Amino acid sequence: MQRLHVTSGSFPYDVIVGRDAWRALKKFAATRYRSTFVLTERGLWRRWGKPFCAASGLKNARTVWVPEGEASKSLKMVERVAAALLEGGADRRTLLVAFGGGVVGDLGGFVASTYMRGIDYVQVPTTVVAQVDSAIGGKTGVNVRAMKNLVGTFYPPRLVLSDPAVLSTLDKRAFRSGLYEVAKHAILAGPPLFNQFERRLDMLRPRNAPALGPLLAQAAKVKVNVVSRDEREAGLRRVLNLGHTFGHALEEATHYQRFLHGEAVGWGMLAATRLSKRLGLLASPEAERIEQLIRRVGPLLPICDLLPERVLSLLPRDKKAVGGRIHWVLPERIGKVRIVADVPRRAVAAAFREVQRVEWHE
Repeated sequence: MQRLHVTSGSFPYDVIVGRDAWRALKKFAATRYRSTFVLTERGLWRRWGKPFCAASGLKNARTVWVPEGEASKSLKMVERVAAALLEGGADRRTLLVAFGGGVVGDLGGFVASTYMRGIDYVQVPTTVVAQVDSAIGGKTGVNVRAMKNLVGTFYPPRLVLSDPAVLSTLDKRAFRSGLYEVAKHAILAGPPLFNQFERRLDMLRPRNAPALGPLLAQAAKVKVNVVSRDEREAGLRRVLNLGHTFGHALEEATHYQRFLHGEAVGWGMLAATRLSKRLGLLASPEAERIEQLIRRVGPLLPICDLLPERVLSLLPRDKKAVGGRIHWVLPERIGKVRIVADVPRRAVAAAFREVQRVEWHE
């Protein structure tokens, strides 16, 4: 078990990664709060609720249910959750525990940041994506119409507890989706993590926690190091958007129905790699190695049927764009990326069309 320390402008907090991480909540919440509420999904809680409560020492926590899926990240759901908290007697000395994947974590963080102008919350991520990425850093948000995370806040949790044991019940696709985010962190971190991920990739399975735990801790450390230096995305934190500009456009183009988030990011990283190579920023051997790693995580659902014009038209709507000016995160080598603006549209279109022709084989 590893304890990673996040420096935040509001307060420092720890990210605890490894077996028995949930036990840290027992000491943390023992005397601080008058009541505790757990925001979670019914099926997930049915499987993991008792083990979590036993490990964390929560005895009288009340549950607030969230339907599965991206549709729960909405202002309407925020209102429903806030009403449930109010009806249950939640006040400013209430702790909210977000027990779930990225949807529950983003929604729970946003509710915590706004309920009675702010209550404490703890992230207990239960997916690979959430454990290495979305639960860390305090970015909260909900979707409005087709725009992902359009309304949100920067509001850090008091604690993040990531136990790889909970990943054992993920289905193969959800688990694999999270590995694309691990691949992203490996590209950002450089050869040590990249090489380790290459070597261990074929061993990574939901039930293989001993092999998974140390790698997840290292991937989470990449996010911790970045957000500790740039909490509010003033500059450095932008590097974490590698693959996300194309990825978000693909999600929106398919109405959030075709891809899991990590899958869209996987395609986005392939496109960003092709674009970087086309612009002369990335040498072919490095590009091929990055692409090979991403393809080994795969396969991905196809994008060959999507109209390039439709996908390209959505790119300037990315939240990181300013005045329609896209800031691309492009790899220069394994361990180094560059933020590039004003990339010619024809280069972007050509890179996307190249990626559309990629064939996958199990």
